[in-house]
Amino acid sequence: MPNLYRELFAAPGARGFASAGLVARLSLPMTHMGILTMLSELSGRYGLASAVAGTFTLSMALIGPQVSRVVDRLGQGRVLVPATGISVAALGALILCAYYEGPMWTLFALAVLAGFMPSMGAMVRARWTELYRGSPKLNTAYSLESVVDELTYIIGPALAVMLCTTLLPAAGPALAAALLVAGVVLFTAQKRTEPPVRPRTQRDGGSAIRSGAVLILAVTLLFGGAIAGTVDTLGLAFAEQQGQKGAASIVFSAYALGSGLSGLVFGARTWNVRPVRLLLFGVAGTAATTLPFLVVGNVMTLSLAVFFAGMFFAPTMIVVMGIAEQVVPAAKLTEGMTWLIAGLSVGIALGAAVSGQVVDALGTRAGFGVAIAAGALGLLTVVLAYRPLRSRTEAKPHAPVGELAACG
Repeated sequence: MPNLYRELFAAPGARGFASAGLVARLSLPMTHMGILTMLSELSGRYGLASAVAGTFTLSMALIGPQVSRVVDRLGQGRVLVPATGISVAALGALILCAYYEGPMWTLFALAVLAGFMPSMGAMVRARWTELYRGSPKLNTAYSLESVVDELTYIIGPALAVMLCTTLLPAAGPALAAALLVAGVVLFTAQKRTEPPVRPRTQRDGGSAIRSGAVLILAVTLLFGGAIAGTVDTLGLAFAEQQGQKGAASIVFSAYALGSGLSGLVFGARTWNVRPVRLLLFGVAGTAATTLPFLVVGNVMTLSLAVFFAGMFFAPTMIVVMGIAEQVVPAAKLTEGMTWLIAGLSVGIALGAAVSGQVVDALGTRAGFGVAIAAGALGLLTVVLAYRPLRSRTEAKPHAPVGELAACG
C-alpha cells in the first residue's frame, strides 16, 4: 500500500505543490474552530460563536466556487493571492472586533468577507488531475487528498482549541491566517505544475453546479458535512459539560483519524463495484454510525463513536470526486470540485449553527439528534437520486473505482 502512494510523487513538482497545499489547507478547519473557540471563550455564548463560525464556512462555500470559476478562466497564479489577501484582512479585523466588543453585525460581516479564502483542496486536486488524467493513479491521488483533508482536521481543530484555551483566545485564528498566507505564496510560486487555462466551449454551458450530477453530489456532501459540523460543536460543548474542555481535541481527532485510515485502505484497492452503488453503501454506513451518539456517556465513548462514524466519510468522498472527474468538463473541473467541497462546507456550517442553537436551548444530549437527522437525509437523497445518477455515470463504459480516471 505505501508504494502506491509513493509512486504519485515521482512526477516532478508533486512533492512541492502537495506540501504547500497541506500548509494552506490547515487554515480552513483552524479558522472555523478558531472562531468558534475564540468567541465562546470571550462571550460564553455557544449560539453566537457557532453562528459566526458557521457564517464564515457558509460564506466560503458560496464564494469559493466563484473564486475557482475565475481560476479556471485566468489560472491559479493570478487569482489565489488576491483572494487570500481579502480573507486574511477580514479575519484580522474580526479578531479585533471580538476583542474590543464591536457591534455584533460586524462579526458576521467580517466572517462573510473571510469566506474569500480559496478552496485549496480543489486547487491541489486540479494539479493531480493534470498530472494523472487518464491514469488509474488519479484515483489513488484523490484517495491521498481525502486523507490529507482528514489530516488537516486532526491537526487544525486540535491546534486551534489548544491555542485558544491555553495561550490567547485569538491565537487559533491568527495562526490560521499566517498559515494560509505562507501556503498560498509557496503554492502559487510553483508554476510548472499549474494547470493550463482551457477555453470553454459552448457545449460546456454555464456554471458546473447546473449539472444534475454535481448538484446531487454536492447535496449528499452537505448532509455529510452537517454531521462533521455537529461533531465540532457538540465535541466542544460535551467536553466542557464533562469538565474537560481541552479534551474536545480528542473527539475532533478521532473522527478525522477514522476517516483518514479508512481512506488510505480504500484508495489502495480496486473495487469491482459500480461507483454509484459504492456511494449508496458509504452514505448508508454514515447514517447508521450516527446512532451510537445517543448512548455516549463521556468524552472517551464519544471519541470511540465518532471514530467509527468517520470511517465511512473518506471513502465516500473519494467516490464522489471520482464520479465528478468523469462528468465535469476539464475546462471547469476546479469549479466543479469546489462546488462539491462547498456542499460539504455548507453542511459543516449548518450542522455547527443548528447544533449550537439546540445546545443553548435544550442541552448537549439533544444536539446529537442533528447528526442523526443529517445522516438520514443524506441517505434519502442518494436513494431518491440513485437511478438518474447511475444513468449519468453509466453514459461512459463502467470501470472499477480504482480505474475511474481511465474512463475519461
